[in-house]
Amino acid sequence: MVYVAARDRCGVLLVNTGTPTEPRPRAVRKYLAKFLMDRRIAPMNRVAWWCILHAGILPKRGRASAEKYARIWTEEGSPFTIVHTSLQAGLADVLKQEGFDAVVRCGMSYGEPAVTDCVRELKEAGCTHLVVLPLYPQSAYSTTGAVSDGVQRALRKTRWDVPCDFIDNYHDHPTYIGAIAASLQHAGFRIDSDDKVLFSYHSIPLNDIEAGDTYELQTGASSLQIAGELGIDCTRWTIGYQCRFDKNREWLSPFTRDVLSRWAETDAPRVFLICPNFAVDCLETLYDIDYELKPHYLERIAAAGREPGQEALVYVSCLNRSRAHLKVLADVVRPHMKGGRNGRYDR
Repeated sequence: MVYVAARDRCGVLLVNTGTPTEPRPRAVRKYLAKFLMDRRIAPMNRVAWWCILHAGILPKRGRASAEKYARIWTEEGSPFTIVHTSLQAGLADVLKQEGFDAVVRCGMSYGEPAVTDCVRELKEAGCTHLVVLPLYPQSAYSTTGAVSDGVQRALRKTRWDVPCDFIDNYHDHPTYIGAIAASLQHAGFRIDSDDKVLFSYHSIPLNDIEAGDTYELQTGASSLQIAGELGIDCTRWTIGYQCRFDKNREWLSPFTRDVLSRWAETDAPRVFLICPNFAVDCLETLYDIDYELKPHYLERIAAAGREPGQEALVYVSCLNRSRAHLKVLADVVRPHMKGGRNGRYDR
């Protein structure tokens, strides 16, 4: 496809982690090999780690993870890919309706489409300005930092010297806060009840926090503002962290599983579990919550001598391809756009 360059054409690049191309061990191993060789994910000696990874970890984890992916796969393919494809088209439509000349692409740090391929397409489309939005509301060294690395490599590889706005985070953006609070209410959370909210975030190594990563502060700020939007006090909500990569390092806690255990053994409330730092549902939400965390909570309630209700734990889906999510993304990128109906930076 050939594009004609236009004045103030903006390239918008959304970036997320990625997913295997299919739920089979070989495809999962290929995806994990790229993911786990990133220094931001596994900061070990490269040669030694490569040997450990390919000889011991990938053969076992590839099979185990493939079985998990098979549980969440759809007839159309990966739910992760389907949602991102929809977001790309949806955001492009929203920006077009607002008068922006924008080309939107969605790339993956460790999957397809690759960030470099997306950057090349935006360059060939005649974009004169680039806006990069990592789809992680709370920035972290291991996620947002990896996106920054990937975009810089892509710009060098494509030899594209273009003005670039990199949006580090949107953890306290009013539209994002409002959308998360509304999703809890739409899922059935009642202000006038004993319902509790568990904000579950992906954990990160404590070493990253000690090195200056502000992720923990951002998760706390997001949770506090969402709770404030709902109008609930600190007795109705708490924070947990999930998805430790290994047990050889100390990770940010308390862990979501432990929080659920504690609640099950005390008052066993109806829990609304939401993952505000996942923009799109993925293995860590679709599988881990339904097949691991929810059964764990119900078992602990039963072990405490209580009868778990049918909705003892309600998972509140990510924003995914909802209109609310498109509004969040548009409101976040708009201040960095050129053009629009007023013909200037909307700052």
